[in-house]
Order: sequence, then C-alpha cells, then structure tokens
Amino acid sequence: MNRNSPFREFLRKFWRRKTAIIALIFILMMFFIAVFGASLAPYDPKTYEYSNTLQPPSSAHLFGTDEFGRDIYSRILAGARLSLSVSLSAVTFSAVFGTVLGLISGYIGGLFDNIVMRVCDTMFAFPDIILAIAIVAILGPGLQNVIIAVAVFGIPSFARIMRGAMLALKQSLYVEAARSIGVKSSRIIFVHIFPGAFSTMLVNYSMRIGTAILAAASLSFLGLGAKPTDDEWGAMLSVGRNYLGTAPHAVLFPGLVIMLTVLAFNLLGDGLRDALDPKYK
Repeated sequence: MNRNSPFREFLRKFWRRKTAIIALIFILMMFFIAVFGASLAPYDPKTYEYSNTLQPPSSAHLFGTDEFGRDIYSRILAGARLSLSVSLSAVTFSAVFGTVLGLISGYIGGLFDNIVMRVCDTMFAFPDIILAIAIVAILGPGLQNVIIAVAVFGIPSFARIMRGAMLALKQSLYVEAARSIGVKSSRIIFVHIFPGAFSTMLVNYSMRIGTAILAAASLSFLGLGAKPTDDEWGAMLSVGRNYLGTAPHAVLFPGLVIMLTVLAFNLLGDGLRDALDPKYK
C-alpha cells in the first residue's frame, strides 16, 4: 500500500483521535452484544421471578432486578439488538433517501431545488422529537412506525448536507469534462460526484445514529414505541421511573447505557470528521 495513500492518511489522522478510538471500541462491543446478547445473558430476560422483585445490584444480579424479578443486566444485553436495529434501520433509510434527494436537488437546481429546500426548512423548524411524536401520533404506536418517524426527520439533514456537497463539486473540472463527452446525468451524480461527497455523508451518518437512538428511546419512554414488556432501553426507562424512589437502579442502568452509546457515536462522528477533513493536520 502506498505510504501516502488517502486511506493511510485517514488511518493516521483517525488514530490520533484517542477518544474516537475508545468510542469505536465501545460501539463494536455494543454490536457484538446486539448479535450475541441472548447467549451472553446470565438469565433469561423473559423469565419472571416474583419472589425476587426490585432487588438492588448484587453479585447474583449485577444491575439488580425489575418489578417482575427479571435480571436488568440480561434485559439490557437483549435490548441492544432491538435498540440498535431500530436506530440503524431509520438512519440508513434517511441516509439513502436524503442523499439521493440532496444530490439530485443540487444537480438539477431551479424550481425543484427550491421546493426541496423549502420543505427541508419547514421540517427543520420543528424539533426532531416533536416531529417524530406528530408522525407516530398519525401512524399509531409501534416500533415500525418509530422507524418511519425517526427516518423522516433525518432526511432533511442528509438532503441539505449532500446538496451543499453537490454544489461544491458539480463545477469541478472532471465533472465538466464528463458532461462535455455526453456522460449521462445519473452517472455523473452517482459515479463522479457522490464518491467525493461520501465522507461528508459518512460523518453525518455516524452522528445521526446517536440522535436516532435517543429519539427512539424517547418515543418508547412516552409509550409510542416499544411495548412496556419489550427489552428496549427506552421502554425499560419508562417502566423503571415508577420505582425511582424505591429502586433507582431500574432507571440508572438503562439510562446509562443509552447515554454512553449516544456519546460513543457522537465521538466517533467527530473523529471521522477530523480524519476525513483535509484541512485537519
């Protein structure tokens, strides 16, 4: 591999961001838990033990037990798959649809561009969680509708960022050369311009995952997402708040996992941005 290759330069810059490295390790650990959490759990998260309800953290139950005697540590491990899959699905949909919309809007320009940007401006006028609540209120509660709601409010972010990248790149010499020899617009957009804007999309993607986890947990906390019996971090918070005075561990550990996971994705996004920015040395 060339010592001065862009990939080696990216790795060199990224390695200098120690917080991003720690965040990446934590995220990889969470994905490992999401895949193998059920087999790693010391107890069956669905097993009720009414003689062991609301027990504080101990050697037998690392994070304590909930109101039905279920092991909270096991539930958090099992809930990683649900919480991460909801956020990843939503952000992936936002990234694909928003990226395509932003690239096309910036390339075509004119009336179509104005309409797309004004719709995005209108959606930006609402706080993300308020917009998500409104969408779920229309569609009805449930995790599928949570994915749709979180995906919808993420689209304007990708669309605006990719439109900006398109405007910066579409006047480039290699794009003008491709146009002059009759290359189709679709090929210019997705083959010649998109690779140059991919790093911008990647940074936004990693940071939007943290926002999506927080939004999905908030909707479940409000009773609009996962069912109270589901092993989902926001739903665990929602039920645990009823026992905040007698069993604070029922809220502490799910909330701590949400906070650390969101923080990790934000730190990873910062690290990727610095490593991919040619101005950063």
